[in-house]
Amino acid sequence: MAASPGRLLGTAVIGAGMAGRAHAAGYRVAPTLFGAGLPVVRLVAIADVNAGFAADAARRYGFERAESDWKAVATAPDVDVVSVVVANPLHREIVEGLLDAGKHVLCEKPMAPTVADAEAMVAAAQASVREAAVGFSFRRSPAISAIREQVRGGAIGRPLAFEGHYWCDYGVDPARPMSWRYQGRPGSGALADIGSHTVDVAEFVCGPIVAVRGAVLSTVVTERPVPVGTAMGHAAVEVSDVREPVTNDDQVAFTATFASGATGTFSASRVAFGHPNTLAFTVLGERGAATFDLNRPGEFGVADDTAPDATPGYRQVLVRPGHPYVSGGFAMDFPAMGHGQNDFFGLQARAFLEQVAGIEGLPRCASFAEGLHNLRLLDAVVASAHAGGAEVAVTPL
Repeated sequence: MAASPGRLLGTAVIGAGMAGRAHAAGYRVAPTLFGAGLPVVRLVAIADVNAGFAADAARRYGFERAESDWKAVATAPDVDVVSVVVANPLHREIVEGLLDAGKHVLCEKPMAPTVADAEAMVAAAQASVREAAVGFSFRRSPAISAIREQVRGGAIGRPLAFEGHYWCDYGVDPARPMSWRYQGRPGSGALADIGSHTVDVAEFVCGPIVAVRGAVLSTVVTERPVPVGTAMGHAAVEVSDVREPVTNDDQVAFTATFASGATGTFSASRVAFGHPNTLAFTVLGERGAATFDLNRPGEFGVADDTAPDATPGYRQVLVRPGHPYVSGGFAMDFPAMGHGQNDFFGLQARAFLEQVAGIEGLPRCASFAEGLHNLRLLDAVVASAHAGGAEVAVTPL
């Protein structure tokens, strides 16, 4: 159900950690993006079990109050739209509670810890009259969206192959403290945390994946020290002498087949030394190719058969107002003006607020059905790894 014309949209974020702050900043900047017509956005509350984190985030991003219990947000009459940005195992209870309370919900990826949880969340969303979406923020990248247009429009011909990886080094130091990210079943580590983004980008650009094979999950750092205090994101904090086992995956690799017949190769790692945040991919087509690297978010590479014989190969394309999300989406509409991953959260927040307000314009955020599909794909990767790399079909969306 869309928001009534002229009314306020009260926003809140549950979770005041690293990604929670990105959502809070996104709501703050969303009304400054694109055209008029968005209802007045009110920054109402930040909730976190760590009261200090909640209070600091509320102060930093201009929210009216801090809460220490998500249920205070669920029952608040002045909150309409809520981002859920907490540990994955907590998603289902909070999302179902918010939907039952009549809130519109934007849930961070991965949508849930298990397919069964995600299926229940989809059912709750279907029973609700509210908007529900999953935060795959890389869909808002101007460069990635421009490559999608090149591929879907046939500019590089039929896709033949996709190579994608997301490499991070936040887990490479064995002295980094234990957190919920290092606990859970196989597949809930690097695969769910960052691999989920890579496979979503792959399907966003090249269409659905129908099967995976050759999967390998591995754990490099087998135990970590228990923190003395509370860590935010991947920050280092004082640790105790007690160590606990790491129960999920530090890295993963697998191959895939797309419905188009294209093949895919994927890897994700949280122990990739020297790679603080590297999401990169290449699409190879019959008549061209395209490439992207998050370390250079304001550009992408294209090679096609239009280049003269004397100067073939890749050319650098700088993001400019003619590309998706740039015109009106940044303070300065000018070719090659810098932007980064933080900006994607503002674009995502604006898109979700437009969904809630019933405004036609920006592409909708990923649905809960798409979030469930993403989890089923990740489950297929885990099943392949357990079966020694055997091919496993992916349930279609």
